[in-house]
Amino acid sequence: EVQLQASGGGLVHAGGSLRLSCVTSGFTFARTAMKWLRQAPGEGHERVSTINGDGTWSHTIDSVKDRFTISRDNGKNTLYLQMNNLKPEDSAVYYCGFNNIRGQGTLVTVSS
Repeated sequence: EVQLQASGGGLVHAGGSLRLSCVTSGFTFARTAMKWLRQAPGEGHERVSTINGDGTWSHTIDSVKDRFTISRDNGKNTLYLQMNNLKPEDSAVYYCGFNNIRGQGTLVTVSS
């Protein structure tokens, strides 16, 4: 059974930082490209960042690429998203996933 458990969200002031983690199981993590998505209230899902299986390639959307960094630890089957200089518009539920699968999200709220 595939499991994707995101954590690390919370309430921070604008300019603050958070590190999201996604612990996975039930599939070959090291061979799987992974992504972080987010969904703000009343909005659709937005793919924030993607990383390939061995971590040698990644892509992050322009609106956050200077502030967010995706990474992974294949030995721990864990995906990360380091988020710095957070802005109120970053407030959303953040999910990790691959292909058409995503796990439970973690809520990030950034106050102005």
